[in-house]
Amino acid sequence: MLAPDAVSHHDEMATALVTDLYQLTMAASYLQRGMTAPATFSLFVRNLPPTRGFLVAAGLEDCLEFLEEFHFDPSDLDYLATLGLPREVLRAFASLRFTGDVWAVPEGRVVLANEPLLEVTAPLPEAQLVETLLLNKVTFQTAVASKAARCVLAAQGRLELVDFGLRRTQGVDAGMAAARSSAMVGFAATSNVEAARRYGLLASGTMAHSYVEAFPDEIDAFRAFAADFPDRATFLVDTYDTLTGVRRAITVIKESGLESRAAVRLDSGDLSTLAFGTRQLLDEAGLKQVRIVVSGNLDEHRVADLVRRGAPVDVAGVGTRMGVSADAPYLDTAYKLVAYDGRPVAKLSAAKATYPGAKQVFRQDGIVDTLALRNESPGGGATPVLERVMAAGRHLGLDEGLDAARARYRADSDALPPSARRLQDPVPPVVAISVPLADLTEQVQGQHRAGSASSASPNQQG
Repeated sequence: MLAPDAVSHHDEMATALVTDLYQLTMAASYLQRGMTAPATFSLFVRNLPPTRGFLVAAGLEDCLEFLEEFHFDPSDLDYLATLGLPREVLRAFASLRFTGDVWAVPEGRVVLANEPLLEVTAPLPEAQLVETLLLNKVTFQTAVASKAARCVLAAQGRLELVDFGLRRTQGVDAGMAAARSSAMVGFAATSNVEAARRYGLLASGTMAHSYVEAFPDEIDAFRAFAADFPDRATFLVDTYDTLTGVRRAITVIKESGLESRAAVRLDSGDLSTLAFGTRQLLDEAGLKQVRIVVSGNLDEHRVADLVRRGAPVDVAGVGTRMGVSADAPYLDTAYKLVAYDGRPVAKLSAAKATYPGAKQVFRQDGIVDTLALRNESPGGGATPVLERVMAAGRHLGLDEGLDAARARYRADSDALPPSARRLQDPVPPVVAISVPLADLTEQVQGQHRAGSASSASPNQQG
């Protein structure tokens, strides 16, 4: 649950210049030609990484904040003038705001390949200009949420997971997003204090080896920490010799009366074997309530190994490998034009062909999905996955925050077939294509082929 004093946060939004140059030049060209009719772009993942049986939608909240605040500052326009953009385009940019609609998969929901995570419908220049940032936010946060979800599946509810990733994520913004995304899929806490404040998460932390080394003796460090922070005394016991450190922690716990509040942390070595040895020492000392925390290069596979071996671990700190989604650090996302000025369009490139038209995903129990046109009606008890979340450039306020995202993830995760939830060799559910979408795709492809044939030279035709 969110902490009751969760802080309402409006992130420092990216400038409109956080984009690729070609977005600006294309938008400028559209404006000079009066090409401002409504365009629909679809953001989706072409193929899942081979280690993923599903993805978890994330990043939407940041996208909607960005779209609501989208504008060019005077300093932005001054810089664009140095790049040679025409004055009339700069004047148009000065008053340009995002005025479109967005349909999206709510955060926390399971998504599959080729299913839109979001679709933007707006005047063509507006929809084009926002592509890069939307891809950036959705790609990273969905990748990390999906990695964190696998860690939660590996834990099987037998131990709590804490985000330890900030120090090695690829940038501070990434660390904030990783804390939020991991909380969305079931992590219990984060070591990231600003993320805890910003998102109403539980802040969690212990001590570093440097703290222990700064004192003349390990037990002196433990005594000092117990005296200063008796309500959250977790002793890092592996600076020198792990089991000796455990014995010293036992001494301090008993001296300080922390039998029901303390924990010990293991950060190196064979964590499972050491956890068994630690638990035995604690139990023999009558400290059955003292918890064992583990950390050190953990990911879903190492968490699963701890669970498989029955290691008596209560909490696992998962950091770098989750925070950078180490085995799948990017997703093959795309943001493609699917309709312009009432005309469905599609890309026909080999291995990168797209489906035309604004879309919807209809889902039945068990994550049985059909990719369809948005104006189709669901059948057979299916429900639509994408929701309208922005209209005329204004957030509709339908997302209820992290608690709602957690509930969505739990429901969708439980509905996934076991083959998709596997950590090794997962098999994603197959997404069906509706008959109307298949027909429209064939129609658009046929029109392109006919147009190409008619425009070919007589020699080419022969």
